[in-house]
Amino acid sequence: MNEEMEHILIVDDDINLCRSLHNELSEVGYPTHYVTTVNEALKFMAASSADLLLLNLQMLKQNSFNILRYIEYKKTNTKVVALTPVDDYQNIMLALKMGASDFLCKPIDFDELLISIRKVLYC
Repeated sequence: MNEEMEHILIVDDDINLCRSLHNELSEVGYPTHYVTTVNEALKFMAASSADLLLLNLQMLKQNSFNILRYIEYKKTNTKVVALTPVDDYQNIMLALKMGASDFLCKPIDFDELLISIRKVLYC
């Protein structure tokens, strides 16, 4: 891959999914970090930058859309790929309206994830 690898922040309350995505993305050269709460994501984004967020829209007792509001408010260049169950059409549409660049349905297919990342970051 010729393009410089961009930093990815994984935001999901499923720690096993976070670890799995972190390991797989690290293996192909993407610097990654993961957090399991919206508050941790907001703190991370206030202190650091991420080029791309992989954001679970349905985190238990948390409002993932606060992260999209933060990105819009701060006018960052952070791109977002929303992660959601296949039957969550309403949240998918809302996330896209709020600035998400793409979405993937869970369970995540790693090849589809790589295609989405490349499309969002480099096209």
